[in-house]
Amino acid sequence: MIYTLAAQTRTETGRRSKNVFEKGMIPAVVYGRGTEPQTIQVNQAEFRKLFRQAGMSSLIDLTIGGVMVKAVVKEIQPHLVSLEPAHIDFHQVRMDEEMTAEIPLKFIGESKAVKEMAGTLVKNQDSIEVACLPANLPHEIEVDLSVLVDFNASITIGSLKLPAGVTATHAADEVIVTAAAPLTEDELKALEATAVGDVTTIKTEAEEKKEAEAAKKAEEEAAAAKAK
Repeated sequence: MIYTLAAQTRTETGRRSKNVFEKGMIPAVVYGRGTEPQTIQVNQAEFRKLFRQAGMSSLIDLTIGGVMVKAVVKEIQPHLVSLEPAHIDFHQVRMDEEMTAEIPLKFIGESKAVKEMAGTLVKNQDSIEVACLPANLPHEIEVDLSVLVDFNASITIGSLKLPAGVTATHAADEVIVTAAAPLTEDELKALEATAVGDVTTIKTEAEEKKEAEAAKKAEEEAAAAKAK
């Protein structure tokens, strides 16, 4: 899918960027290797609609004053009150140079270990970083949970089916998701005992602190009386 967004050059910078926001625009900057950074502005409503679809892992045809550049959303600074985008960094890419990007993971299918064996799905990551040419940049990467048929199974970076021309920058044995076995009765009792023990320890430490403060006060009073 092709994502497009129109931008205008911006002359109001610094504190005056607030004026841009109040006019229904978002101040932004676009930069890239070998290019001069440009201060621009984009329509708030148009950007929100685009970002819901493209996110930070899709190429955008960004048109600035009639000139189109390929870019990705690199960073969004939220408004302190509304949390809506208050400033955007666009990274202009070169189609002949490899880039890295954080790609969201889309979990599909069902795990037998979770559905039929009362296990718990443990997700360690919801996105991974990949390296590829901009034309090969995936919008998302699917993770099929159906391979988690028992509590010994896990899905690692190396077991993902990545699109052609895309490589993960993580270690191949890094675990993305696994199915954890339910706690046994003995493990639950041990957990409860540990929780009670922690509370007792906290109470004991508080009492010790109180006793130390009382002893110190008594010592100071005794020293004062002796001085008289």
